[in-house]
Amino acid sequence: MVGSSVVTFTDPQPYQAAIRPAQVEILVTAKGDFHAELTRIELPRLLMQRGRESLPRIARSTVSSERPPIFFLADVDQAAVRHSGMKLSFGDIIAVGSCSPHHHRTWAPCHWATMSLTREDLAATGYALVGRDLTVPPFSYGVRPARVSMSRLLQLHDAAGQLAKIAPEVLAKPEVVRALEQALVHAMIMCLTDSTPIEMNRWDHRHSTIIARFEELLAASQGCPLYLAEICTAIGVAERTLRVCCHDHFGMGPIRYLWLRRMHLARHALMRADSTTSTVTEIATEFGFWELGRFSVAYRTLFGETPSASLRRPPEDRPTSQNPLAFADSEYA
Repeated sequence: MVGSSVVTFTDPQPYQAAIRPAQVEILVTAKGDFHAELTRIELPRLLMQRGRESLPRIARSTVSSERPPIFFLADVDQAAVRHSGMKLSFGDIIAVGSCSPHHHRTWAPCHWATMSLTREDLAATGYALVGRDLTVPPFSYGVRPARVSMSRLLQLHDAAGQLAKIAPEVLAKPEVVRALEQALVHAMIMCLTDSTPIEMNRWDHRHSTIIARFEELLAASQGCPLYLAEICTAIGVAERTLRVCCHDHFGMGPIRYLWLRRMHLARHALMRADSTTSTVTEIATEFGFWELGRFSVAYRTLFGETPSASLRRPPEDRPTSQNPLAFADSEYA
């Protein structure tokens, strides 16, 4: 299938559901109006995306094992982000592994880009262009491509995004599609091979393993409140170790992350509830918020509206997805 789309969003839930090839959960971390734009271009072999986001956030993603993407920043003047504990600056590339969930932490508006081939196509194309197979390992790794190679990739990716936005009919022409895809795939392979590895030490891998166990425990809790002592006991680490891992991956400690996660769960529950049969008190206490005055103030600070306003939203403004923190077992192609 060949095609393109440019879609804007004012709510993180439909935005996260549109990102491919991954299952994504987004936790916005700052007050303000959320705006995002997602550009997706599907060529015969290559899947491309470009995302613009107005607010800082934590994104948890699990990618397709058949089509693991590369990830990079698209604007030279934007702040660095963290990918599963690794610092990612403009000009770097992360080859995203498919073994476990990954976390992206931003502290400012972000403009990101991805590209992906199937595993088989990546291996075959790598062999054809540079004489060796290219494989994506189970765990993510980072590279810093040569400047000329990265500059070429950025220019081509941006040009494709502009075509999708202002002249999508051009991307329906077979000769344009073939030439663009060939150029983009070549630039992608050159960046992956003409590059310097970004080293990860053994602590990075150990911290990723701890965070994976932490997330598994949170998923198993099905939104029920968890407490720090219970978590440390269940995953077998000291509180100090868990705190260091959470700062590496989330940019905050475990208590703050648990609080933020429960706030988003409460918001989703409020927006899906029937205001004639449910109350803010019932929903807030269900997610462990016992001081209702403080909950209301914190909720309004984070989401820009009161809990009761979320509960009374009209049906057309309510999310259509299920639990925003629940992941299905199936993978996106």
